[in-house]
Amino acid sequence: MRASRNRRWRLAMRSVGRWLPAVARTTGTVVLTIVIVFAVFRATAPFLISSGLVRSGIEDVLSKWTGYKAEIEGAPTLDFWPTPRVTLNQVTIRERTTDGKVLGHVDSLSADFSLWAAIRGRADFHEFHFLRPIIYIRRDEAGLIDWTNEGLLAKAIDRAERSSSTTPGMRPDQDAKIGTLTIEDGILQMADERSGNTYKLDSINADISWPRLSRPMSAVLLARLNGQDIKVDFNSDQPLLFFAGKNVDAKTTFTSPMIRGSFTGTTNISNFSALAGNLDLAIPDVPSFLVWSGEHLPGGDTLKSVSLNANISTVSSGLRFNDLSFKVNDAAATGIMDFGYTAAGKPKISGTLAFDQMNLNPFLAAFSMRLAADTAIDALLNGNPLQRLDMDVRLSAKNAALGPFRFDDIGASLLVAGGTAKFDIGDSSFEGGDLTAHLEVMERDFDGGGKLQISIRDADFGGLISRLKLPGPLPLTTGSLDLSLATSKPIWAANLSDVTGTLHFRGKAGSFREFNISAFRALATQKTFFRMSDVADTAFDFDSISANATVAKGSADVRDLKIVGRNETITLNGLIPYRSNGLALSGTLAATDPANAADLPMLPFFLGGTWPDPVASPVTALLQKPQ
Repeated sequence: MRASRNRRWRLAMRSVGRWLPAVARTTGTVVLTIVIVFAVFRATAPFLISSGLVRSGIEDVLSKWTGYKAEIEGAPTLDFWPTPRVTLNQVTIRERTTDGKVLGHVDSLSADFSLWAAIRGRADFHEFHFLRPIIYIRRDEAGLIDWTNEGLLAKAIDRAERSSSTTPGMRPDQDAKIGTLTIEDGILQMADERSGNTYKLDSINADISWPRLSRPMSAVLLARLNGQDIKVDFNSDQPLLFFAGKNVDAKTTFTSPMIRGSFTGTTNISNFSALAGNLDLAIPDVPSFLVWSGEHLPGGDTLKSVSLNANISTVSSGLRFNDLSFKVNDAAATGIMDFGYTAAGKPKISGTLAFDQMNLNPFLAAFSMRLAADTAIDALLNGNPLQRLDMDVRLSAKNAALGPFRFDDIGASLLVAGGTAKFDIGDSSFEGGDLTAHLEVMERDFDGGGKLQISIRDADFGGLISRLKLPGPLPLTTGSLDLSLATSKPIWAANLSDVTGTLHFRGKAGSFREFNISAFRALATQKTFFRMSDVADTAFDFDSISANATVAKGSADVRDLKIVGRNETITLNGLIPYRSNGLALSGTLAATDPANAADLPMLPFFLGGTWPDPVASPVTALLQKPQ
């Protein structure tokens, strides 16, 4: 059996041996012939190809694509290794009129071309490279790039714009070949008629791959904007529809030291309200970003970083940010937000955000920002953001901070509409009690003044005073506070002298720290005056405390501040000029029970000086005539 297989193998090898040399010789001859023809073709190509043909071919290609007149000043340079390539210098593209406007200029343009096509008298170019091009474009009122010319690209975009289909058909003769475009050290200047601004990108380096008009396009762009390097990656299966201002599926990634982001989904070059897809955005350094963008945000110095991720969808009023994840500094939030426009065309933000922890300072800072300019136009463009947009936002947080104050389980809202801004804390836990607050900036574009109302119930003020390390004799108690303040001046121009209002405080049993009432009574009978620090060795326990005051002209007018102890009661009336940390109070120290008046006679006194160590003086000593 094995011998039979070996015989068949030897016969097969003997047959191959007969025809293999012939095949090898034929193959070698063919390969050698191809190499010789190729070498001869390359060697004779410079003599067969006219540089004028190549130059005119480039001019014709540029003119056909742009629809404008292409002019080449420098003589073409031809290279044939490793691939045939032409280089031309000083290329200008201008309108087809006498002294037509220059639309672009290229220091050097090079492109690969087909040897066979050139020998046959045709110019077939691909792999274009533009060195130091300058391009001038215009964005019209509708938000579209102005392609109004007779070039191949403009005609293709116009057909896509007029088409009712999301995949417009294209005849083979219309489906022009593009290839790869490389841009080195370019400049793009765009005049935006919608905003009236002119935008400039310089140091542009880009690689654009677009095989044909009907094929997908991918582009990578590196540029410099306002002194910062940026990188943009763009990919779309429908580039013509994109340039025509229609909705297309695309992916765009933007990267720079100031801002990073990506968007995947439906994109529209002229109408951002048509966006639908996933947006991922991060600003790692908000103050630097604001400086870079030329914007100003109230409370911006308290913001360090901002990031968000959301699924964007189109609603009747604008854009909706679903499944929104939002992070400011270390505070994370989730929720849903809408961005649209009012009937008057004013931008509006509305929605709900739920934070784990939140800093209220940036929200309230927006109410006290002075306008950047006096004119109406500048105020709209550069002034208070509360004047530039309407807001209706609901906020909630497990923990919130406002300066040194802490809140738990807070529910708040920010409403900006009709020239009035309101910030409300509808519910919050504060120092073991409850807090509600209302801040309002009045009409006339926030120039009409504002008001603040705070209501606190059963809060541990003693714990707050201890935590804030406030100096001086103060009451440590659980109590309730009602505060109402107002000013008729713009909040950004008002100072403490311009604020008026009322204060009501009621406290339960507690202690008045740094106040020895027995020592106070004893020194009052012995000295003409003494400092409160002289009687600060113990505390005075009381059963209740109450105070009423009116605020005006930088001072609080205190009425019936009463501290009721088990045996003695302190009553104070007078002025507290808080601008200077001063005191000017008249008071009495008397028995709580009138039946004990004989043992604890009424002691009138005056309390004045500077907090936290004012001076006390018995009224009897002040009334004594000098001997």
